[in-house]
Amino acid sequence: MTEQIRVEEFEVTGEKLIETVKEIVRGGNVRRVGIRNREGEMVFEFPLTAGVVGALILPRLAALSAIAVLAARWTIVVEKVVEVGEVAEA
Repeated sequence: MTEQIRVEEFEVTGEKLIETVKEIVRGGNVRRVGIRNREGEMVFEFPLTAGVVGALILPRLAALSAIAVLAARWTIVVEKVVEVGEVAEA
């Protein structure tokens, strides 16, 4: 099967931002995570590759938690790798 990139967006409040990003990362098959502010500007973005999720992502999550309190609404943009023919999860 061939791989395909799917982009998903989730709107969350500042207090749920870190928790939601952690859940997305744990879900696997994530290539890139970006955070947009209310105006649609990308304010935070980081790639995720196999083996990088551990120690390298912790400082980025700390920085993300610092900006999370600055606004009430954020959009998380997630690029996922999916197999063509794979049924998308709801």
